[in-house]
Amino acid sequence: MLFRTLLHVLLLSRRKPSLGHYEVARTRFITLPTDLDVNRHMNNGVYFSIMDVARFDMLVRNGVFGIMRAKDWYPVVASETITFRKSLNLWQRFTIESRLVGYDEKAVYVEQRFVRPAAGGTPEVYAQGFIRARFLRKGGGTVPVTELVEAFGTPPAEDELPAWIERWGADVALPATRAAAPSVWH
Repeated sequence: MLFRTLLHVLLLSRRKPSLGHYEVARTRFITLPTDLDVNRHMNNGVYFSIMDVARFDMLVRNGVFGIMRAKDWYPVVASETITFRKSLNLWQRFTIESRLVGYDEKAVYVEQRFVRPAAGGTPEVYAQGFIRARFLRKGGGTVPVTELVEAFGTPPAEDELPAWIERWGADVALPATRAAAPSVWH
């Protein structure tokens, strides 16, 4: 995965057209033999790893990567979820569509869709994931969302953060203290 990340961040992403902060980034991939599990389709954990690569492609192309470097910030994933519709098989080409969805009071949300052309050429969604991320300072501490909005701009009005995503973000967040999170095990 490191090779794919470096290939995109250092070479491919810089050759693609620039994007606005809230535009959809389309990153193309192919399912490699190293992506497969025993069922001979892409392993579910690989989806998350490839989503990382696609997010870096988006961050380079929309200028956020440059802002992060200038301000000594770096992103970390706080929560992620994915839903699968169809399997990706060996040598299949696919595109990940990544876009910044919006913010809540603590985090940034990104939607990522794995798509392939269906009959007639229309895109078919194979999987869809959502990432809840925070930006941290290299010197320590979290970057407040107000600073992120100031640096990246306000999302377009039509891109209002859906209520279910805010609920999901709150529901999956671990407590701020080091105490054990509530368990569902009995």
